[in-house]
Amino acid sequence: MRRKHRSRLNTTFFFFSSLLLDMTMRRRTFSLFYYSSLFIFSCLQIFVHGDHNHTVIPINRDLYHSSGDLMEMIKSLVDRHPDKLTMETIKTGNKGYSAEISVVTYCRRRRKDIEGRSKFRILLSFGQHGRELITSELALRILSILSEEQFLPTMDPASLNSTLDDLVIKVVPMENLNGRKLVEAGDLCERRNGRGVDLNRNWSVDWGKKEKDFDPYEENPGYAPFSEPETQILRKLAISFDPHLWVNVHSGMEALFMPYDHKNTTPEGLSSQRMRRLLEEINKAHCHNHCMIGSGGGSVGSIGHSVCRACWLMRPLLGWSIFNLLDFRYLAHGTATDYMFDVVRVPMAFTFEIYGDNTASSNDCFKMFNPVDHSTFNGVLNSWSAAFFTIFKLGPNHLDEFQEKTSASKLDKLVSIDEYLDGYLMERTHRYGKKMEVLDFGMQEIRTYFRLFLLSSVLLMFMFCSRISKSKCSRPIVSSFAAASH
Repeated sequence: MRRKHRSRLNTTFFFFSSLLLDMTMRRRTFSLFYYSSLFIFSCLQIFVHGDHNHTVIPINRDLYHSSGDLMEMIKSLVDRHPDKLTMETIKTGNKGYSAEISVVTYCRRRRKDIEGRSKFRILLSFGQHGRELITSELALRILSILSEEQFLPTMDPASLNSTLDDLVIKVVPMENLNGRKLVEAGDLCERRNGRGVDLNRNWSVDWGKKEKDFDPYEENPGYAPFSEPETQILRKLAISFDPHLWVNVHSGMEALFMPYDHKNTTPEGLSSQRMRRLLEEINKAHCHNHCMIGSGGGSVGSIGHSVCRACWLMRPLLGWSIFNLLDFRYLAHGTATDYMFDVVRVPMAFTFEIYGDNTASSNDCFKMFNPVDHSTFNGVLNSWSAAFFTIFKLGPNHLDEFQEKTSASKLDKLVSIDEYLDGYLMERTHRYGKKMEVLDFGMQEIRTYFRLFLLSSVLLMFMFCSRISKSKCSRPIVSSFAAASH
């Protein structure tokens, strides 16, 4: 998820610009203290690591599947276990650009329960950024365990089966297939989709806002919210599935994030407490308490926001070990997790960062975002697959409104016109296996006509009511004039 490192010289320039600005605008003694400390850390990092190592490690083909091979393995896995797994591929496009996303659904006794909405629903997305190959490998591992072709040594099979009986899990193994293909073709630092848009900046919550350290190459939000086929597909899926729990899986560091990404606060009330308690249990059980917890856009610690921003600019010089200890974040606008929480109203919405190498140079993106040796690779997959199965077990227990939410039908949920047209009118498999075909009419035109229809109806109703009211008021006046004339 985190942005690619700028060169250390450019970052030093940004750091000292922030330093001068902060000292000029705020003139607080703690700023000088922090910046001085950071400068010392920076010098130490340059002395120890230098900035001359430009070795770029290629994709390790012995560890990582190609995108085609990985999706073919998942398809074969689904074919071998039709009693547990189903798979559908959703395609769409606009302005000459097309994309497809495959969705794997896990549900036991699914013919009875998957449309009956009687189970705890989980939606997981992997591979939103093309360069984060390890996330899609984790998706494959989780699906292999769900199908019982692989096992978790730390979990009792009977207990696991009992937990999974009450779940419906939808997995998007590779959200950004087009971007992944660019990475496999040699652009190892590419995180955007096939036409240069960051899919985790293309959602509607606080879309398009740019921070002072905005990188137009890395964080291009697109020409409008949901301009990209990939985000359109995932939005439709989320609205129609209505999950209780959402996790957007990334790499670049080790962290367990909850909303919000676009501001340095967490939600208020019981929902925030519930999410934090679950993350703390995951952190203790699987991260050994070294994963950061909190909002993706805020500081968990007590250091000022302006200092956090300058320190983020200094992250290549500081090294991620020091940066993680200081608990810094950067604000991200138009993210999937904020949309899931604020608009789709997913009770528990998270972003997980499962791996990051703080020793990698600024150009070595594959090493920065993915394990490069067999031992670390397996360690990441084992640890985080266990973490997800812990979530499967604990998630329903942390959701106080579970019974209320499962008993409510989709018609009881208030959604906007756009969400209804985009979320409910989608091509998907009927509960009896029959395809529901929906013609592509052009959603913008449908929205416009529907709004005009509503507006016309309101105006006609207003005119009708006004006419009735006027006629009622005029009758006694006419009768009184008639009485006077007689």
